[in-house]
Amino acid sequence: MPGKAKGAGKGKSAKAAASSGKAKTGAKRSKRRTESYATYIFKVLKQVHPDTSISRKAMNIMNSFINDIFEKVASESGRLCRYNKKATLSSREIQTAVRLVLPGELAKHAVSEGTKAVTKYTAAK
Repeated sequence: MPGKAKGAGKGKSAKAAASSGKAKTGAKRSKRRTESYATYIFKVLKQVHPDTSISRKAMNIMNSFINDIFEKVASESGRLCRYNKKATLSSREIQTAVRLVLPGELAKHAVSEGTKAVTKYTAAK
């Protein structure tokens, strides 16, 4: 086709081509941060099974699981505060919520680990 300039007709107008060039050479865009428990899951996995790896899909499932448990414990502890007409959410409400949300032996282990963490934190203060 005679009369067409080189590079024209690639789907971009002259204005769009000029603006996209600025974005590449201009200030760097900051990457949006996403919160995840992936680093902590990985650290615990390496403590328990040093030679085992985890796929990205499995990591996403574990991350969703932890977010779900966190949501359940938080809502239950908030409900306990409301029932007892308290304005402050303390470790006691969290502990009771964990006992209500998690089943049997898992709740016992979670309570002991939580107590250990709170003791370590108050000792370091």
